[in-house]
Amino acid sequence: MAKQTIIFIHGFRGTHHGLELIAKHLEGFETIIPDLPGFAEGDRLQRYDLPSYVDWLHQFIVRLDLNTPPILLGHSFGSIVTAAYAAKHTDTIEKLVLVNPIGAPALEGPRAVMTKLALFYYWLGTKLPGKLSHSWLASQTVTKIMSQTMTKSKDKALRAYIDDQHRQYFSLFHSAQSVSEAFATSVNHSVRDFARNITTPTLLIAGTKDDITPIEKQQELVELFPDATLEVIEDVGHLTHYETPDQVALFVSRFANSL
Repeated sequence: MAKQTIIFIHGFRGTHHGLELIAKHLEGFETIIPDLPGFAEGDRLQRYDLPSYVDWLHQFIVRLDLNTPPILLGHSFGSIVTAAYAAKHTDTIEKLVLVNPIGAPALEGPRAVMTKLALFYYWLGTKLPGKLSHSWLASQTVTKIMSQTMTKSKDKALRAYIDDQHRQYFSLFHSAQSVSEAFATSVNHSVRDFARNITTPTLLIAGTKDDITPIEKQQELVELFPDATLEVIEDVGHLTHYETPDQVALFVSRFANSL
């Protein structure tokens, strides 16, 4: 029997490397992890808005020419892309998995001010000349602060590993345009926008300490889907793919094998 295929879509400023730990725990599945357009080895697009990402993903899946529809998994910003895709191309996937989904609008609520400041940060990066622009947007200081804030584990070795992963891969964006437009796309949409139109069986996986979407909002989000369940991982935040990849993989495996 052929293995079930799972296609992974990573988050903003990530690369395929970030989801490899989950994939390694998914024995018995064929896993495919492309880089999103605009990052690392990903394709280049004219625009990095949500319709462009959805069209890219559709073309990517069509080119794979799979014998059976795949399971689609999105983490963080990838959850927005995959949710928008599932709402539009329902018949092309078997199931949908959203890991640390963006379940609330970033431009509303307590995060609105910080989100607007970040939008300005990325906008300014597009206005700076060449090397200065890249240095500004690829700031290791900003990356370090982000990594330290989002990591909830107290394990020093794990924290060092996550910091190193972000140091290596967090700034592999193609251009100021690609990273700025992608960020704008990430904060102007949420999974909530598409949930009611997703009839595909869906699994949400969230951490109790996620700073991006609080667990209360995830519990509200799952109720919007026609057919969805929520699995919760205690004492972890937005980086479940680094801190608890084994638990994420276990939930994904159970869901994939369920009727």
